[in-house]
Amino acid sequence: MSERATWGVTTHDWGHDLDRQHLADVRREAQTHDVGGLRHLVLEVLAYADDEAQALGRVGHATVTVHPDGSVTVADDGRGTDTRVDKDGNVVRKPVMATRDVRFFGAEDAPLLPDGLPRRGMSTVAALSPLLVHENHRSVGAWPTGTASPTTSSAPSPPARVPAPW
Repeated sequence: MSERATWGVTTHDWGHDLDRQHLADVRREAQTHDVGGLRHLVLEVLAYADDEAQALGRVGHATVTVHPDGSVTVADDGRGTDTRVDKDGNVVRKPVMATRDVRFFGAEDAPLLPDGLPRRGMSTVAALSPLLVHENHRSVGAWPTGTASPTTSSAPSPPARVPAPW
């Protein structure tokens, strides 16, 4: 247990759980960030899952399901989003959905995903999806966090489904 201010920035800044301005900027500039549509958003999710598998020194496995209503579920066998315990004993999940990815977002040299478009990070998926549920599984427990508007709410939701943004 430690002060959040001492937690090093790796992919995201642990200093705050939600960057409303960043998410609003992504939405306002949707014509730039949503170029690849749903396909690109799914590739962003898969790339993050791949990062997690690589960190464990293995190849990960994921299943992408497109539902009749156009929504998509991505399930992977990864270790889950990093969590830490703050000085008050609260479990804090890395804010991958609600803050910019410091490695990729806005970087001119961001790696390209298989669709040929640059990687921007999971916050882009959150900002451009009308519904997003992220279910996390770690040794400290598992819980879903869902939001119909990632800038205004964070509440438990049913199984992870991301409706198509188009």
